[in-house]
Amino acid sequence: MAQNTVINHYDKKSTGDASSRIFALVGREKGKIVTGTVLSVIGTLLTLAAPLVLMFLSQEILNFTTTGNMDWGLIGGLAAIAAVCFALGGFFQCMQTFIVAGVVARGTQHLRNQMTVKINRLPLNYFDTRNTGDVLSYLTNDVDILGATLNQTLSTLISSFVTVLGVLIILFVLDWRIALIAVILLPIVLIILSKVTGASEQHFHTRSTLTASVSAQAEESYTGFNILRVFNASGRNLEKFAAKNYDLEKAMSKADYYSGISIPLMTFFGNIMFVVIAFVGGIIVAEIAKSSGSTPEQINTYIAITIAAVSYADQLVSPITQIATGLATLQQTKAAAARIYEFLGEENEPDESHKTKTLDKIEGNISFEHVRFGYNKDQVIVHDFSEIGKPGQKIAIVGPTGAGKTTMVNLLMRFYETNSGAIKIEGVDTKEMKRGYVRSLFGMVLQDTWLFEGTIMENLKYSRPDATDEEVYEACRATHCDGFIRQQPGGYNAILNDECGLANGQKQLLTIARAMVQNAPMMILDEATSSVDTRTELLIQEAMDNLMKGRTSFIIAHRLSTIKNSDLIIVMKDGDVLETGNHDELMKLDGFYAALYNSQFTGKGPQFS
Repeated sequence: MAQNTVINHYDKKSTGDASSRIFALVGREKGKIVTGTVLSVIGTLLTLAAPLVLMFLSQEILNFTTTGNMDWGLIGGLAAIAAVCFALGGFFQCMQTFIVAGVVARGTQHLRNQMTVKINRLPLNYFDTRNTGDVLSYLTNDVDILGATLNQTLSTLISSFVTVLGVLIILFVLDWRIALIAVILLPIVLIILSKVTGASEQHFHTRSTLTASVSAQAEESYTGFNILRVFNASGRNLEKFAAKNYDLEKAMSKADYYSGISIPLMTFFGNIMFVVIAFVGGIIVAEIAKSSGSTPEQINTYIAITIAAVSYADQLVSPITQIATGLATLQQTKAAAARIYEFLGEENEPDESHKTKTLDKIEGNISFEHVRFGYNKDQVIVHDFSEIGKPGQKIAIVGPTGAGKTTMVNLLMRFYETNSGAIKIEGVDTKEMKRGYVRSLFGMVLQDTWLFEGTIMENLKYSRPDATDEEVYEACRATHCDGFIRQQPGGYNAILNDECGLANGQKQLLTIARAMVQNAPMMILDEATSSVDTRTELLIQEAMDNLMKGRTSFIIAHRLSTIKNSDLIIVMKDGDVLETGNHDELMKLDGFYAALYNSQFTGKGPQFS
């Protein structure tokens, strides 16, 4: 079932467009491609010249059997010329391969750079609707396939086409009757070849897509390994993976079958051609021998021609096989390229290079004015949100799961755009300012503790690379993580990775310290203390109060102890504001907030997640 779904997305036009863009990719270095092509042609011609030299050599040897005279100097010279032709031909082919490999490597490097830039230009909703493993597969599997197969294809197709053309010309020069055999058989071979490669194209596209699906499943299994064990879901996960792997195995079998069958087919037709040319050459030699007036030298000459023709027929088999392999491989390249360029063709966030609006003074005045939003236009989740945040206020947003709390923060940071209404900072609509500038105004701490592999100091300065070490130490002391950092081997220069031994709560503290180092004029804390114990939470709360002093701050938290001292608490449900006020005011209302508070601290009232 999964496989059929993938096949329905296959589009021949997309792979056709990918073909032109592949050649545009390597065409970035036209000079080197031309040089490589010239070297390939020279090398191929030298290789083709060698059998002609050997033909004259064999003719001299055959004449020796009839005349008894042997010109050893001529034979030695011909043998030396043939050896030089083979050696130089091989050298020029190696040089061509070296040049092409460099062009392809730089082309795929350029492509990866393009894809990395693309990732940073895509809107957030793109990643909300894609598997992480699928996106990573574009950068890894598909680019690797494109680079490897393109390198193999370019290195062989040019020399193979030149060889086929050169052999046909030489065969016509030697004897038109022998050449006619190759001319008759070649179209038959090419027709069959085109049918085989055409059938393989769709299966290679399916294989690329299913490879991404399997990679996504493996990535999901690895990142959620502990959860799989806790819920004894390993068996179900294995079944799911096995089903996808089975679909991939079927697609790989068909793709490899159509790709691999071309080689034995070409070998078969090459052997047929080899036999027919040898047979026809033998008949011609016999006819010459029977005819009156023919001399031994004439017979020897045509025997030498027949030997050379058979040799060239043998050379014709190899390039045809390489062309068949190259064309089949090119289908795999086109399938990978189609996925890559489909990714690169995704719609970017709208260009804002024309926007120059900035704020002269940032006090922290933020207003939401009749904001309406839905991730899908026909499913509105924030209906009419209006609120004002004053300078220095701690504004908490609470409510059950799905109320729209995090959505409001996403809109404030312009990760998404409002359907209608406006969000203003210091009276200026955020849509009048560049996204990057708006986001630079906020320090942000999320529930997910994202830290990259590098030193602790590098992670803490990630938000502000020009921060001094002393500023980092001060932020770490304020968030109570200075102690455990200095206990690490290397202290602030310790490497953060999967083996660093930090607990989740400690990693959360580092992200909070990183936000402090940034020193942005406004703050957003989305479940920032969810991974720490109660005692550490109290210490962090004290540090947060100092950090948020004088800054307008938005706090999303399920633990009401975190937001109890907020200046303004906004209670949301189903995208609407139900209540606003401080803790005491909302408790006196004895409404939704009071019920939420009582459910956490007294065990009475409705339970909210």
